[in-house]
Amino acid sequence: MSDEIRVTTVMHDTVDLDGAVTFWTAVLGIEVLERTGGYVYLGRLSNDGPHLAFQLVPETKQVKNRLHLDIKVPDRMAFASRVENLGGRRLGEHQEGDFPAWIVMADPQGNEFCIYDGNS
Repeated sequence: MSDEIRVTTVMHDTVDLDGAVTFWTAVLGIEVLERTGGYVYLGRLSNDGPHLAFQLVPETKQVKNRLHLDIKVPDRMAFASRVENLGGRRLGEHQEGDFPAWIVMADPQGNEFCIYDGNS
């Protein structure tokens, strides 16, 4: 892959811009960098990773996400409880082959993401 090609932002559609920003800044502990019209850009997801951003859209989520975040955490059970306390939901726990076990979560608008233990 060319050094000139780089994913800089993961854009997330939302019908509740302020709600999404409040939830995800609390979950990930990253700050708002910029607000422009119907867009909000947060800090990087990791040291050299892409930014997370939100775009206000008129339609609600209808089906399963085709793209989602996998989030490595120190303790997936404790983190899942934290997400639930912030308004998220636990959708299920999975284990496949040699992959670490993961929990499928949903944010308050139903967008799925997965969390897994960093020590697994």
